[in-house]
Amino acid sequence: MNISGNQVTVNKNAKDAFEFLSQVANFEQLMPENIDKFEVLGDNGFIFALSGMPEIALEKKSQELHHKIVLGAKSDKLPFTLTGTIDEVSFDQCNVNLEFSGDFNPMMAMMIKGPITKFIETLSENLGHI
Repeated sequence: MNISGNQVTVNKNAKDAFEFLSQVANFEQLMPENIDKFEVLGDNGFIFALSGMPEIALEKKSQELHHKIVLGAKSDKLPFTLTGTIDEVSFDQCNVNLEFSGDFNPMMAMMIKGPITKFIETLSENLGHI
């Protein structure tokens, strides 16, 4: 299952946007209002929970300097990645696209598609305000 958020224009250059997304603590600023928990787990990971949803732990899996950062689930129970792709537009602007990719059975995919889509849209929207 792949869900792509809306591409947003960020008023930062690609380097600054990449550095923002590379610091996992900054994801707290991007979270929806209905967040129940956010806890940083060292330099490379965090755990969060939204109202009515289970806790999810994410960690950095890979990165391409100033262009892409990939976060993935720490648990094999919910195998997915969240990829941020950054494309520089000008000296002080870049476009960022967030994409969720997960390997779920059809029943699970049907249940989580709506909430995950809304979550990715919220992260993207909030990213446009950094």
